[in-house]
Amino acid sequence: MSENTIVQNKAVYFTYRVTDEEGNLMEQSDLPIGYVHGANSGLLPKLEEALAGHKEGDELEIDVSPEEGFGQPDPDLIYRDKLDNVPPEYRFVGATPQFQNDQGDVKTFTVTSIENNEITMDGNHPYAGKTIRFVVKVHEVRDADNDEIASGRPKDAPPIIH
Repeated sequence: MSENTIVQNKAVYFTYRVTDEEGNLMEQSDLPIGYVHGANSGLLPKLEEALAGHKEGDELEIDVSPEEGFGQPDPDLIYRDKLDNVPPEYRFVGATPQFQNDQGDVKTFTVTSIENNEITMDGNHPYAGKTIRFVVKVHEVRDADNDEIASGRPKDAPPIIH
């Protein structure tokens, strides 16, 4: 295989667009992001699997179902409360308060609605329950060094898809 083919322990850089089932743009990165292939990078497994064997310059489309991506929404992560019980800085749709549980885990929620003096906050991933399409262009493939393999991420790469 060519040196610029995506295989185990290669540092891979790509740009992407994410669309919903109707083709509406949900997210886009025009600056290449990176991961180390097969090194527990945190990239969605379906996306990493689809990238295997591709080369620099390749473009591909990958459909990811909720089960293959961000799961189904968990109703236990949707909270409603009186607006007066929420600090003023979080009293708008789109606000992202963070909450910490008794074990010290922090979870980010998104305010999704404010109606009748009641606020709704959702801790599910925004793509939960949705089939999404990734349109990916591979920009660079190179050997990863030992530190990059251990971390799953190239040293010079911005954060990967959440």
